[in-house]
Amino acid sequence: MAIVQLNEEQVKHWSRQQKDQWWLDHIYQGNMAQLSWRSGITGFLLGGILSSTAMYIGAKTGISIGVNLISVILAFGLFKAFENLGLAKNFTILENNCTQSIATSAGYMTMPLVACLPAYMMITKRIPEWWHMLIWMVIIAILGVLLAFPLKRRFINEDQLPFPEGNACGVVLDTLYNGDAASGIFKAKLLAKVGLWTAALQIVLSDGWMKLLQFKILRLDQWASWSEPWYLKERLDTYYYLAAVKFDWWIPKILGVDFRTLGLRFTLDAAMLGVGALMGIRVATSCLIGALLNFAILGPWMIQRGEIAPRMGLDGKLVPLSRIEILNQWSLWWGIVIMVVAALISLFAKPDIFKGLTRLLKRNEASDQHRDVLAHIEVPLWISYWGIPIFSLLGVWASHHFFGVPWLFAFISLALVYLLTVICINSMALTSWIPTSGLSKITQFSMGALDRSNPATNLIPAGMSAEVASSAASLLSDIKPGYMLGAKPRHQVLGHLIGIFSGTLACIPVYFLLFLPPDANGLRDTTTIVSDQFAFPAATQWKGVAELIGHGFSNLSDSVIISIVIAALAAIVFELASIVSKARFPLSAISIGLGVVLPPESVLAMWIGAFVFWMMERKYRQQATDSIGYRVWIDGMQAVAAGLLAGSALIGIGNAMLNVLM
Repeated sequence: MAIVQLNEEQVKHWSRQQKDQWWLDHIYQGNMAQLSWRSGITGFLLGGILSSTAMYIGAKTGISIGVNLISVILAFGLFKAFENLGLAKNFTILENNCTQSIATSAGYMTMPLVACLPAYMMITKRIPEWWHMLIWMVIIAILGVLLAFPLKRRFINEDQLPFPEGNACGVVLDTLYNGDAASGIFKAKLLAKVGLWTAALQIVLSDGWMKLLQFKILRLDQWASWSEPWYLKERLDTYYYLAAVKFDWWIPKILGVDFRTLGLRFTLDAAMLGVGALMGIRVATSCLIGALLNFAILGPWMIQRGEIAPRMGLDGKLVPLSRIEILNQWSLWWGIVIMVVAALISLFAKPDIFKGLTRLLKRNEASDQHRDVLAHIEVPLWISYWGIPIFSLLGVWASHHFFGVPWLFAFISLALVYLLTVICINSMALTSWIPTSGLSKITQFSMGALDRSNPATNLIPAGMSAEVASSAASLLSDIKPGYMLGAKPRHQVLGHLIGIFSGTLACIPVYFLLFLPPDANGLRDTTTIVSDQFAFPAATQWKGVAELIGHGFSNLSDSVIISIVIAALAAIVFELASIVSKARFPLSAISIGLGVVLPPESVLAMWIGAFVFWMMERKYRQQATDSIGYRVWIDGMQAVAAGLLAGSALIGIGNAMLNVLM
């Protein structure tokens, strides 16, 4: 059943009172179950799982994986499974929408944990208390929700802006409940099957799971001479190198530098295959170009020139060359610059996302003075009028006491937080893109210009602006499908708040377990955050910008400065070419920079995933929509990718837990 919406003429000429009354009369489903115990609990648990998965992928790739449509499909599949098992019945479309809203809100809570907070820890060498991180993240996320209340009336009720991602969720939900439910069941089953096969593969690749199976369950260490568990090595080229040592085979090198030193490995990583499917062939190819340019050409060249060389560590031991050393000593700077410049150009090249500011500044008397016909179901505006200053002060207090941001600069940053939140919401409304990368750099550079000596002054306010903006924008994107389907706004806001706690409570323990594991003495060290498995490219970028603000260009070699200039010019050329060609230019400057900070083995796996899905799309797109090839590779692409991500990430998290406990 097609969703009924106002036409362009009605949106343009009707007052907000007329629009609200029409929605109340024709769309609102007042008596339908929405935020029930079962939808709330299901959303809370699903949000915890999906947010942990999103954090796992973000630590590997720096990419925020949206979970909106995935959570719609998962919630629908879970509800149908409950009904088939006789555990519950008659789940409504609004319960499904509420569940996905909670899960989506939880997914957005991962941003500080893969960007500003690890960057802060790596620079200051200080690990905040877990409850400091939890309180700060909850405060700023709630501030985003409070800022979104009044903006909802303008952007959704008044302007009827599209919010494409939220709109898609509404259409999918309507199709599942009022149209072809079999399609949703097929996608849910497809996701589950791919996830189970991926999980099985990941178990074989995991030392912790295989130790549990072989030593704790089968007891092979007691009756066989096994001291270490067998597991398939994720880096498949390891088997070649073992044989090369034994049989004196050729070791691949570039300008005399071993492939392994350059990070040019071949890894069986199902999660990266799924990420590649979601990012598409253009972005994946740009990442691959960046990785090959840096690690197959520039890296070996700089090593040969002596620009990159082994160094003495703080402990007096020689630090050998590795991918991380190549990145930190030379490549990081041009990789960051090409991403930052491209992100800023991309941001300011979209003037439409700034128009929301002018709409808010222009008072519409006809809409401001009318009787609010939705007052009994909307969130009262007095909550925002009181809540915004209260939670702003709490955010300033937490930033100062937990992270050392000076009081004055914490207060100054609030102006940027409010301004950038409105811009982000308008961007989300028009494009489903939250430009936190570019906007956070505006905050970083602005605050850094005021205080260059304290990295917390630019990192924490930038992280605050990014999370507040994400929380506000994601709330309105979640409210959009509810508005389309007739949901009660208050219930959706409460669901969003549940998601904030779900994501935070799930991710922070997993964060400490995965990235800050205690040593034999129970101590944690920031050096464990970045590893070959978890590159933390977003945090690396934030850290690099903070260091650039603090030290300027005085400590950089001539070759690094030349690379920065060339990278900036390349970003300008590529982004302008993309704008002129209306996004048909084949390369992405941001993705080229991402390929520099990611491990090359992960980039190759992402490209393989993107290439396979691209080939399958070309093969099956002309077939009938009910053919199995079309249903799996085109209509079910997101379900397959989600299965690869979920199966790999959940088993990977479980493997880390087992290694700590056993």
